[in-house]
Amino acid sequence: MNQDVTVRLAVPRDATKIATMARDLVERGPDWEWTEQRVRAAIHRKDTIAPVACVGNAMAGFGLIRVGFDQAHLDLLAVRPGRRKMGIGRTLVEWLEQSMLVAGVGIVRVEVQPERHEVQAFFRNLGYRQWHADPAGTKTGTGPLHMAHDLWCPPVMDEVR
Repeated sequence: MNQDVTVRLAVPRDATKIATMARDLVERGPDWEWTEQRVRAAIHRKDTIAPVACVGNAMAGFGLIRVGFDQAHLDLLAVRPGRRKMGIGRTLVEWLEQSMLVAGVGIVRVEVQPERHEVQAFFRNLGYRQWHADPAGTKTGTGPLHMAHDLWCPPVMDEVR
């Protein structure tokens, strides 16, 4: 990974950039769910952690995770197209997972659209496994794949599972 990448917690002034990246890089369809107001509210929530990865002063990526008692849900993760394949996404996920372990959270869940094969592979490479497919859980009529990573359990060969 590039040495110039730093990870810090998002602040309210980051909400516009995060919302725009979420709309352009993550969300599908005409409705925009992660608006600037929703992102700003999430940044202020005590049960949400939102790191941003910066190259110099420019935001290259971000994550947004909701923390529960023993599980967390990764709501958003995005890296600008020109900054992909540099380890920024992996760095953000690992940063979040380490934060979850410190908080006593053992499972991180994420939803991935079925047509996003590259995203599925990204999470699989980080130890995430599919545990459920929702056949009609989104507005597009094609539900997301639910993936999870058990942070407390060492990886087991898929053939054994």
